[in-house]
Amino acid sequence: MSTADLRVAVLGAGSWGTALAALIARNGHPCVLWGRDAVQAAAIRERHESPRYLPGIALPESLEATTELAEAVRDADLLLVATPSHAFAGTVRAIAPLRKAGVGVAWATKGFEPGSGRFLHEVAAEALGAGVPLAVVTGPSFAREVAQGLPTAVTVHSDDDAFAQAVAGVLHGPTFRAYTGNDLLGAELGGAMKNVLAVATGVADGMGLGLNARAGLITRGLNEMLRLNAALGGRAETLMGLAGLGDLVLTCTGDLSRNRRLGLALGRGQSIREAVAAIGQVVESTQTADEVMRLADRHGVELPISSLVQRVLREEITPTEGLHLLLSREQKPEYPQDLLRL
Repeated sequence: MSTADLRVAVLGAGSWGTALAALIARNGHPCVLWGRDAVQAAAIRERHESPRYLPGIALPESLEATTELAEAVRDADLLLVATPSHAFAGTVRAIAPLRKAGVGVAWATKGFEPGSGRFLHEVAAEALGAGVPLAVVTGPSFAREVAQGLPTAVTVHSDDDAFAQAVAGVLHGPTFRAYTGNDLLGAELGGAMKNVLAVATGVADGMGLGLNARAGLITRGLNEMLRLNAALGGRAETLMGLAGLGDLVLTCTGDLSRNRRLGLALGRGQSIREAVAAIGQVVESTQTADEVMRLADRHGVELPISSLVQRVLREEITPTEGLHLLLSREQKPEYPQDLLRL
């Protein structure tokens, strides 16, 4: 599938959707960005800036913006959803009757369907029907750095190799590398679960526990991702790449991460409500922790770090109590036999 003349619609005009739309437009592809906020859409069209989400960053003059979903979707050859996870199902259901026949749907949303814990590829398949090409775009990528044109690498996973190549093709450019793969489940798990683990490292850093603690949490967090991934049928190599380890390291160490900033605030004694209000955008971990633990319980997988993050976010325990519970766990082998067989 050639990408030269593909018209792309990016759905969701937050920081990530706007950054991806800007990238696609800079790569020379006709691109329209859809969002609900008329003020933001006008600013993108007229001033070539997103003052709320990416202030101070010039957007391409060729980038279109609209609040009319049908207008955005009608002529698109490729649809890229970049809404928060709680809005994903509603968005894909809304575009199902609007898209042209044969048009595939990709998403750069990370998380699960709230309440059900379903993976987003399951939600998309149900809403769009059989035969629609689907893909997830994931990896270590802060929106602001992508919008600034700083070097970034992501991965696009799909069961349809040609569609994965098409999505990667519109994203790939001089400072943005897009790899491809075919493990939707593993790629989505890594992108969702890293948000929960970023809260843990943020808490540790907020409490001043040092770099050793941070490295230990990242490594043991990766171990938790691998265990749950194996139980669900994902491939280990997916989580050892950009979709897992890469995204985990970035989100756990970079202060542009909303989930890390939530952890930092909690570790410094702020309440969840104060921290989320100060961040001012959706913090996916507040919902994702519940969905991760629902999956873990269903498959009998022990996730000590993720479990304690969930309890802290539910305000059942304080960060200090969570730390004590984690440190009081029994001594054990680093790699149990079942993990060695991944």
